[in-house]
Amino acid sequence: MSTTTSAPSRAHLLGHDFLLITVMAVLAGCGLIYEYLLSHYAGRVLGSVESAIYAMIGTMIVAMGIGAFLARWFKDAFTAFAWLESLIALVGMGCILAIASVIAVSYSLPHIFSEIFNLPADTVLNGYVFEKLQEWSRFLPYVFGLLLGLLIGMEIPLIARIRQQVYGRFLENNAGTIYGADYIGAGIGAAIWVSIMLAMPIMQAAAWTALFNIIAGLVFLWRYHQHVRFAKLLLVCHVLLLVFFAFVLVLGTSWMKNLSNVLYKDKVIYSQATKYQHLVLTERLSRNQPNAITDLYLNGRLQFSSVDEQIYHSMLVYPAMLASNRHDRVLIIGGGDGLALRDVLKWPVKHVTLVDLDGQLLNLFGNDVGDYDAPEKIRTRLATLNNHSMSDPRAEIRTADAFLEVEAMLAKGERFDTILIDLPDPNHPDLNKMYSDYFYNHVRQLLAPDGAVAVQSTSPYHAKKAFLSIAKTMKAAGFGYVEQYQQNIPSFGQWGWTIATTAGKSASQRIRETNELPVPSRWVSKEYLLASFVFPNHFFEQINTIEVNRLGSGTLYDYYRQAWQVETELYKN
Repeated sequence: MSTTTSAPSRAHLLGHDFLLITVMAVLAGCGLIYEYLLSHYAGRVLGSVESAIYAMIGTMIVAMGIGAFLARWFKDAFTAFAWLESLIALVGMGCILAIASVIAVSYSLPHIFSEIFNLPADTVLNGYVFEKLQEWSRFLPYVFGLLLGLLIGMEIPLIARIRQQVYGRFLENNAGTIYGADYIGAGIGAAIWVSIMLAMPIMQAAAWTALFNIIAGLVFLWRYHQHVRFAKLLLVCHVLLLVFFAFVLVLGTSWMKNLSNVLYKDKVIYSQATKYQHLVLTERLSRNQPNAITDLYLNGRLQFSSVDEQIYHSMLVYPAMLASNRHDRVLIIGGGDGLALRDVLKWPVKHVTLVDLDGQLLNLFGNDVGDYDAPEKIRTRLATLNNHSMSDPRAEIRTADAFLEVEAMLAKGERFDTILIDLPDPNHPDLNKMYSDYFYNHVRQLLAPDGAVAVQSTSPYHAKKAFLSIAKTMKAAGFGYVEQYQQNIPSFGQWGWTIATTAGKSASQRIRETNELPVPSRWVSKEYLLASFVFPNHFFEQINTIEVNRLGSGTLYDYYRQAWQVETELYKN
């Protein structure tokens, strides 16, 4: 090569180095964001965010190692690297759209065949072929993760060889320089993901990431086009990639929304990735309901259905309020939809504090703090559902991590007559701490001596060990009386709660001594509530083998994950 036949000047070499190292850093950042994007989307599709993230990272790391070995097959490092970048940009920008398309087709086929053969509308085709096709399609993120990992893994060996050819000699610290740029670029990519792209629509995030890949490829092609075979064809490919980028940026989000509709049984009316979770709202019409039924999904899991959420929230709110001697000050931890708050505000309360981490969720349900772009029509519908509880003058909404906020409340000496903990199930390691003995001990210190605390406690039928562990953990945290109760919620099946008092009498005893409900309810009565404390014979016989969920142990998360894995296998069989 002409680059290596004469001794280049130091300034000339520095120019090469600056370009190559910068390109490497940019590509490393793009590679990490692709990894996060696929992990994020896999979590949505598979409904298990933590498992998807860990599996995707492991898959891509192994694939990158294999790619590093495969790079030796390419004799022309310049040409291989130039084409590699265009291929990574194409796969990175289009893989999520491709995955969503295949999943949409796999879930649509039963309905298509039903129409072809003119089957009754309520007939669902769920044979082996359809089931396997849907199962395989849901694991496509890992297939693309493997492919992207292979391609990304080739970058470092190829650019290391390019540097040596530019210098015309063996470079002692070549690997260290390249890896340094790679690590720094990856760190910058992680910062961009957390601070900017995590809250973006996923297709826009993929498009902007691919644009940096395309630009890096164009810069490399411009500088080393004389060493790249088929350079003109490669330039055309980059122009086509830019056109594809424009389409994805403008139309990708609407495409994804339409494709995602098939993952839900009802029409998707709103979909948004917040900083902490992915929100989906669906609606369906029913002859038995005057208004459209609205369902909320967080990370693919149903959180409530407007057709029966009143049962769930009545069972959360009424027992604790009845068991509390006073109702002046109430604390709600979680419950960002404002539905528990709505029911609490029916009581003669003076002040209700609601603490939730996700500001965008709070805004969606009527909290006006924050600059978010939820459609006004959607916000109006949801505010009507929670009876505009967020804007009630007695309500104080705090956007904060409840784990830290509880400690801050203790430091300020705050006390509450009733505490309601309405958090998602412990389906993620980060949520496990909110069900720990440490957290419950702090909650106990916030509770007035004659007050009561109620905790959403997952299903006593599907996740029995997790359900029992919550009660045992609260007992270990120092509560005097800890009881559990259950009720059937049509959208969820059998569901359970845990209620505790610190002294005096148990919650069920206090409810039993109540003459009548101070606040009438459409769903519950004194007898109905007391009946919910009754469990089948031998239900608690395992209690001595159930472990307390200590902070940092992950006990409850393991119980929960194992229970739902068993349920999934039973469902398949």
